[in-house]
Amino acid sequence: MKNRPTGLKNGEGPRHIMTVRLAILSRGPRLYSTRRLLEEAEKRDCYVEVLDPMRLSITVGNEEPRILNAGWPVEIDAVIPRIGYSITHHGVALIRQFERLGVYVANSSDGISHSRDKLHATQLLTKNRIPVPTTCHVRTWQDVEGALSRVGGMPVVVKVSEGTQGSGVFLVHNEERARELTYKLLSEGHHVLVQEYIEESHGSDVRVIVVGGKVVAAMRRRSRGREFRSNFHLNGTVESIELPVEYADVARRAARLLNLDVAGVDLLESNRGPLVLEVNSSPGLEGIEGATGINVAGEII
Repeated sequence: MKNRPTGLKNGEGPRHIMTVRLAILSRGPRLYSTRRLLEEAEKRDCYVEVLDPMRLSITVGNEEPRILNAGWPVEIDAVIPRIGYSITHHGVALIRQFERLGVYVANSSDGISHSRDKLHATQLLTKNRIPVPTTCHVRTWQDVEGALSRVGGMPVVVKVSEGTQGSGVFLVHNEERARELTYKLLSEGHHVLVQEYIEESHGSDVRVIVVGGKVVAAMRRRSRGREFRSNFHLNGTVESIELPVEYADVARRAARLLNLDVAGVDLLESNRGPLVLEVNSSPGLEGIEGATGINVAGEII
């Protein structure tokens, strides 16, 4: 840990303040979001480093709990997790260990776990009267017919419960295709959801960034061509918007219920008001900063 002198007044001796030791957990140190968080942390004189979560190991048992990097104890004050879906299990275990060590984490292990499971997140949201598209969890392809009826008929969205950035999401226009796709996804070991299609929001959604319970930025995302998924990651377009109060309230409540201090809340603009499509615990920063000109990375730091 480093000490550095702070400003002095007449007659005062030297004072020192503790420099915050910050780690950004990320497998992509060159990714835009990681670089921006690093830049903003360095501006604030933090001691900051990017740690690859897959290079960190955990020690538990009778000894003092530890997290090791190449055999050396990781000693930090705060963590910003940027955990990709493919390493969710290990990433959540690391965050849980940091929590046990008393390290501040920007998003809790429970929050990351809840948000990564779309079915569980939807259950939590609806239990607390936060509006979402009607969604059915199907266990066999024989469940599809009943699910189609319950979500309002064709077309429907078929998705896997665990996907991110638009992966594993399909717009289906007939029952035969819905059965075939469900069978394929189930055979691959996925949990499958059949979801109501919101026609009036086709190809667009609203991404809201919530930090510490406050809305800091919002944008509308639109898909290109025949693509119905609007993710920036899939080459969708983005534009800054003035967020209606109702949308801001829903986004804040969703982030709070999922126990996320940093969240990207995706909302569909429906005829019955905002519907929560997804809550992301590691929202990308490139699209939102480019669209709005807001220093979202600085807000997170």
